[in-house]
Amino acid sequence: MNLFNFFNKHKNYILFNKNLIISGIFAFFAGALFTQLYSEYDQNNFRNSFITLIIEYGVYIPLFITLYYLENKNKYLDNLTNKRNYTLIKKDIIKLLTAFSISEVVFSISKIAIHYQLLQISVEPYKASMVGSICAWIIFFVVINYSIKTVKLFKK
Repeated sequence: MNLFNFFNKHKNYILFNKNLIISGIFAFFAGALFTQLYSEYDQNNFRNSFITLIIEYGVYIPLFITLYYLENKNKYLDNLTNKRNYTLIKKDIIKLLTAFSISEVVFSISKIAIHYQLLQISVEPYKASMVGSICAWIIFFVVINYSIKTVKLFKK
């Protein structure tokens, strides 16, 4: 199987993960910057970890939704009438919410736990955030890809 055939076979999964990676990179750096600045005003490591997670979600979720929509908007148009297929939109939203709800719980728990533990052992806040995010993202990617396959988001 050559690279072109591989891409065509897994195109939807590749593009989905690309959107996750792009939005994740922006959230990653926003979280690292925020946690470093926040640590100068509050020494509570758990609060720092928790609020950093919220900041990351504030960047990640809107950006992912925008990228996903822009890449898939034509999928939801009826070819004959050129109108939106709200039934398909609703089905895919339910599938996405199912896949993300499981994955985000796993991500959130692992991100906060790792970030907090690293802050407890006096790792610099931005480093703790970055390491926590990377570890949580590795786990997240496994779970989200398994979840979207399970809910058949991209079934033919």
